[in-house]
Amino acid sequence: MAGILIVAHTPIASAMLDFVDHIYGSIPDKIQALDIPAHEDTKISAQRLQAAVDLVSESKQVLILTDILGATPANVAGKFALNDTDNQIMVITGLNLSMLLRAVSHRHEPLEQIVEKSLQGGMQGVVKIRTSAKMTIE
Repeated sequence: MAGILIVAHTPIASAMLDFVDHIYGSIPDKIQALDIPAHEDTKISAQRLQAAVDLVSESKQVLILTDILGATPANVAGKFALNDTDNQIMVITGLNLSMLLRAVSHRHEPLEQIVEKSLQGGMQGVVKIRTSAKMTIE
């Protein structure tokens, strides 16, 4: 089973993990959140990321979900994934709740499939809701 790390700006990662807890009734094994505070030294972020990977990498496969491309969490995760020779690590940016649910639901599959399912979930979860005169919000 692949490990899943949510790496995002504080408090997004923890909030996303709370959502998983809400949906599943508990946090499944090998899923962790790592909040990256504003202005944290990237060396410290990388060290904390290493510790988190160590906690979830039982199968040596880890999916890291980050909030936004080009920001510190994604940059730290991307560099880490390139330099980690002990694990197969894949990073996806643009985290949303649909993506996260897909990753958790498919975490028993091979890492490549988890990535594809997560990307599909993330894209399918972004839609425009049609509004009409009949639609009311209470």
